[in-house]
Amino acid sequence: MKITIIGTGNIGGAIARGLAKGSTINASDITCTDHSQRSLDRIKAFNEAFQTTTNNTEAVSKADIIIIAVKPWMVERVIDEIKTVLDFDKQIIVSVAAGVSFEQLMAYLTKHAGFDYMATPTLFRVIPNTAIEVLSSMTFVSAFNASKEQSDLILQIFNELGYAMLVEERLMIAGTALASSGIAFALRYIRASIEGGVELGFYPHEAQEIVVHTVKGAVDLLLSNKSNPEMEIDKVTTPGGITIKGLNEMELSGFTSSIIRGLKASK
Repeated sequence: MKITIIGTGNIGGAIARGLAKGSTINASDITCTDHSQRSLDRIKAFNEAFQTTTNNTEAVSKADIIIIAVKPWMVERVIDEIKTVLDFDKQIIVSVAAGVSFEQLMAYLTKHAGFDYMATPTLFRVIPNTAIEVLSSMTFVSAFNASKEQSDLILQIFNELGYAMLVEERLMIAGTALASSGIAFALRYIRASIEGGVELGFYPHEAQEIVVHTVKGAVDLLLSNKSNPEMEIDKVTTPGGITIKGLNEMELSGFTSSIIRGLKASK
């Protein structure tokens, strides 16, 4: 199986590096394209087996899966460039551009005369978060005109970069708020806790280590036990204890409502 990644910036480069570390795709079967030779040199330095080129059309013509990992405003231009060599019967097109809907992708693919529109393309929209860089992304996948086997394949590919979930397209915006913007919200909690730790008497680097490992422990508990957060909270909130006092003080300051309001504002 051959994959072409158009755009080898932050997200495209992270996808390429992550797949090269996994077991599904060989690095030699991944072609990375970019208008910047510097970006291509950087990705090649990571793994010499990558194929690199500035020629999108040439790269796409050899691919089974095409991942479009450019900025949203560049998607139409890229599709205009490559669509005459696309084979809708054999190729899968994956867009990582946030906010570009299936309706828009179809419009870009079919807007000019002189192109064979008889076949309907198989499209996927994929929204990862920045933890894809360390193979820990929460990635949302939405499918259009795809078989179960094709959906399973795309999920398998992106599960190598963290955890991938297949959702309806209508949930992609909500997923972006919850996981893509959400990673910033989680980091803001961590930053606030570090500042609190300094106030409590720890040096900043000590507070960061404490908070980061505490948050990791909380996540590991939920993943390992498959439990509800409230169940784990109950284990450490003894009657009249300091934990419940701290939680109640946070709630008085709008902790939960602030998070929910922030998520809604990010849609």
